[in-house]
Amino acid sequence: MDSEKAVQILDEKGITRAITRIAHEILEKNKGPQDIVIIGIKTRGIPLAKRIALKIKEFENYEIPVGELDITLYRDDLTKEQIDPVVNGSSISCDINNKIVVLVDDVLYTGRTARAALDALVDIGRPSVIQLAVLVDRGHRELPIRADYVGKNTPTSKNEIVRVKLSETDEENLVVIEAT
Repeated sequence: MDSEKAVQILDEKGITRAITRIAHEILEKNKGPQDIVIIGIKTRGIPLAKRIALKIKEFENYEIPVGELDITLYRDDLTKEQIDPVVNGSSISCDINNKIVVLVDDVLYTGRTARAALDALVDIGRPSVIQLAVLVDRGHRELPIRADYVGKNTPTSKNEIVRVKLSETDEENLVVIEAT
């Protein structure tokens, strides 16, 4: 990490605290773990979803189903140069109809990823409720989307990048803001 260009906003303990708080808030808002399905948006939403489900299991001794959602084909920013987008596929092994679905992503920015995830989700089934959990909300919405659960609100400028690094994908756990 280049200290002149990057500022760390969460370390490993901070990420763990944020996930613990999100898990508690999910249980509180939904009056327990029953009927909840947690779905991570590829790529970093998946390990975060699994971590949240593990925390809920620690608290409630209840196993929450976890799924993976690939929104590649639902994005509104695919250009003609990207004729062959890489699609890894979604993996949701349980029925989401009439369930409380908690979508999980690493960073909420413009809201376009969340909108694409909503489109992809309703093509799979019809949940009773869809909620959104994010590790970092950095502002600058372009769509009327808000997170139900936020690990950290971090005001940013549009010329900054929020990088989430997780041990499952990046071999370390931290969140930094980098100037572009």
